[in-house]
Amino acid sequence: MPQTETASRIDWVARSCRLLQATAAEFRSSRPFEGLSIGTGIHLEPKTVAMLMTLAAGGARIVATGNLNSTQPETVAYLRDQGITVFATQTTDEAEHGRTLDALLAETPDLLLDNGGDLFARVAEKPYAGLLGGTEETTSGRTRLLPLRQRLAKPILVINDSPIKQFAENRHAVGQSLFESYMRFTNRSTNGKRVTVFGYGACGKGTAACFRNAFSAVSVVDIDPVTALEAHLDGFSTPLRETAIRTADVIATVTGFSGIITVADLPLIKDGAILLNGGHFPHEIDVERFRASADVVKTEHYVADGIETFHLADGRAFHVLGGGHMANLAGPRPLGNSVESMDLGFTLQVRCLERIARGGVGAEACIVPVPADIDAMVAGAYLDIHR
Repeated sequence: MPQTETASRIDWVARSCRLLQATAAEFRSSRPFEGLSIGTGIHLEPKTVAMLMTLAAGGARIVATGNLNSTQPETVAYLRDQGITVFATQTTDEAEHGRTLDALLAETPDLLLDNGGDLFARVAEKPYAGLLGGTEETTSGRTRLLPLRQRLAKPILVINDSPIKQFAENRHAVGQSLFESYMRFTNRSTNGKRVTVFGYGACGKGTAACFRNAFSAVSVVDIDPVTALEAHLDGFSTPLRETAIRTADVIATVTGFSGIITVADLPLIKDGAILLNGGHFPHEIDVERFRASADVVKTEHYVADGIETFHLADGRAFHVLGGGHMANLAGPRPLGNSVESMDLGFTLQVRCLERIARGGVGAEACIVPVPADIDAMVAGAYLDIHR
């Protein structure tokens, strides 16, 4: 009889990240980060482990923290067992999260891997010597950091501006994972539901497509008329904002901006509607002001399921998933985006950090896209593995 071993989801994910595994094997010989420390502020979940261990294989000393409401304790414990310094806690409190960012920056890492601009925004206010540069994962972070470019004056490569990230992760994986998260939270059907998607960037395209493929009637709202026209020509209805909210059984926000659904919209929200957010920051749906609104007479918390129900004075009720945080990394069994998409995106991360560590880009590359040759290298390596 064969011997049986117990393995964890972290093991499953690590073995599924075949491109990162191949990169780690190369890095054990080339050691591009020998003598350098890398500070990371990104969602701490199993796929992140595969990336951090790849950086460690290249000789880096890793100091890590997470993002709001997405830190998974099992991941923190695993990383600490591997000798990695982790400051993160599972929290929705921005002040507590800020203390973990400050603790990481007190280590003065040579390179930073940021997600949402949390680390680099602090560096712009309080720079330190020895920082070589780093990467920013998100569009939200790029928007936040662009006004700080002159103060940062370091090479910072924006991973989300890679075409690979746009189609592999944002369009395909975010769409799939938000649809999966809706099902995981609610166990409700999508067939025949009217779904309104706010934002028709890459993430919005994927979200709209996945709900349409699940037999929902999908409408799109985007403030850019050119983008709204694209959604129209892609076959989605594009009603005016008020109509889109009034008729929606499900509202998904994927814009990267705050204040998309606010207390001013309470009179419009349909009885029984379900709201979820796929944007990086938990401010697209103004949950805190919902809770404080005089129009809300009672709230119910389905704590184990991550659902909050708001009862309005006129008898209507609506539901918010995951407290308005990224739904695919909130609530019960938060899995995030697919392994393959993150394998690609995280390989872009480590290759960009390698380029900066080797001095291959200068300060002029501050808040710019991934170099095209890195995109081509990563795409080719992925196809070689998966053909």
